[in-house]
Amino acid sequence: MHAEYASRLEERRRTLAALERVHARFSYVRLGLAAAAIATIGVGGWGAAAWLALPIGALLVVAFLHARLLNRRDAARAAIAFYERALDRLAGRWAGRGRSGDRFKPADHLYASDLDLFGRGSLFDLVATVRTDEGEETLARWLLAPAPPDVVRARQAAVRELSPRLDLREAVAVVGQAVRDQVKARLLRAWASSPRRLPGGPIRLLFPVLAAISIATLALWLVRTGGDLRDPLAYVVLAVLAAQGLAAQIFRNRVHDVAHAVDEPSHELDAFASLLEILERERFQTDHLRRLQADIVGDDVASGEIRRLSQYVAMLASRENVLFALPASLVLWTTQWACAVEAWRARRGPALTRWLAAVGELEALLAFATLAAEHPDYAFPEIADGPPRLTAEAIAHPALPERAVANDVSLGDGPVRLLIVSGSNMSGKSTLLRTLGVNVVLAQAGAPVRAARLVLTPLDIGASISIHDSLLDGRSRFFTEIQRLKRIADLAEGRRGHVLFLLDEILGGTNSHDRRVGAEALLAALAASGAVGLATTHDLALAEIAERLAPAAANVHFEDQLLDGTLAFDYRIRPGLVRTSNALRLMRGIGFKV
Repeated sequence: MHAEYASRLEERRRTLAALERVHARFSYVRLGLAAAAIATIGVGGWGAAAWLALPIGALLVVAFLHARLLNRRDAARAAIAFYERALDRLAGRWAGRGRSGDRFKPADHLYASDLDLFGRGSLFDLVATVRTDEGEETLARWLLAPAPPDVVRARQAAVRELSPRLDLREAVAVVGQAVRDQVKARLLRAWASSPRRLPGGPIRLLFPVLAAISIATLALWLVRTGGDLRDPLAYVVLAVLAAQGLAAQIFRNRVHDVAHAVDEPSHELDAFASLLEILERERFQTDHLRRLQADIVGDDVASGEIRRLSQYVAMLASRENVLFALPASLVLWTTQWACAVEAWRARRGPALTRWLAAVGELEALLAFATLAAEHPDYAFPEIADGPPRLTAEAIAHPALPERAVANDVSLGDGPVRLLIVSGSNMSGKSTLLRTLGVNVVLAQAGAPVRAARLVLTPLDIGASISIHDSLLDGRSRFFTEIQRLKRIADLAEGRRGHVLFLLDEILGGTNSHDRRVGAEALLAALAASGAVGLATTHDLALAEIAERLAPAAANVHFEDQLLDGTLAFDYRIRPGLVRTSNALRLMRGIGFKV
């Protein structure tokens, strides 16, 4: 993909340079036409005002064409940014340059913080190539909860179809940026589902009828009498205007509420319509993508309906033009367009929620498709049936560089359901836990994983890796940890073992005797439930637990070597118990006299 991205980036840069040159010419032409208009008045005076139609008409045409060129220029800039970010990802320069997703981080989730799903340098930061708020929310929701196996398989098929469609990903990214900047999905959903404020049916017809009568009687009075206030027709005009004013006053507060409610969420609806048009035009093969497209097209084409709403909102917004205020009041302009907006919402509000959801899901699938396209060596996992198990071949963390060491892990494919991982500091124990957890999250969201092969049954994740004390809540680290461990044990019991547990330095906040007894009891209960997982430790006494829980448990370890006075790690799992420690050597290496 690097060559394709680089080629397209250069092409988009050439396009932008050409557009910038044309933009400069348009600017000169507009200045010239403005000067021509001024010169026409200067030479011929206001008597030559009729000749102004030529330069002014030409100026309007040029301004229209210039605006279209500026839109193309903005699209070229967005495309350049799209490919620059893509090349940054391939070069490993992605951390902090995407979307952190911090707003989606739930409190006390069973694995979100432990696996670094959100934040700078997180999985979300890497994977979230989405552009809209709805796409972000959908992707975050998928990462926070595993999907059923049939849904995972449907998403995988969709991702496979979308991964080669670079043109589609670019188009969605370019248009989606404008949607993200202006269209607020949450506000739109809330607006679409709020109760109706203005009546429809016969009462709504009252407003255009009153406006038509007002205009007709006013015109008749002016034509027949020249505006003579003594003529009886003047009283008819006044009566009709009074009736119109009374109707406007009765609904005044509700009209204001409607106008205010639609103002904030409806910015740049045309950009959202353009995004929908892109998705409507595509021809999909997989059933899942066709169903999503059907949600957008349906009985009414979503893009057309959104553009209609955009027109209604624009008409409603024109009420703020001071010069238009008087004629607008004569035709109940604000009231009539507020009714039109309300009628649209009553008719299409439920569909709008469905359209937003479909766009969000398509964007999330495109994000996974980007991951698949940029990493063709990643595998699509197999979701299996049967007892809890996980088999991974050459698995590595997707956020690590290409040179990262991959390992094989097998849980539940034989008698072993628990691996106790020992090893010295910095040898890779915690990274192994996060590697398994993150890839399982991706697998059960429908994405490819960084592994040569991954087979797993549906597994809920329970992790205890990044546990901290809480000063505000008055909880020590140990108490926080045992609360988390209790939740994981309850989850394993409730899910009949369909749980992947990832425990780092289990019960490290207490004395060695209590730690050993408590850890053995917990691990034995997890193994007995049928759950599969890993527990890391520095304490070699804990590693002996595997011998007592055999054959359900086994020891594996990471090693380090001292080469020319420097510690070296190969980050490869080996069977058995580690026999070395590097804590004192690390302390001496930074100057401690121990």
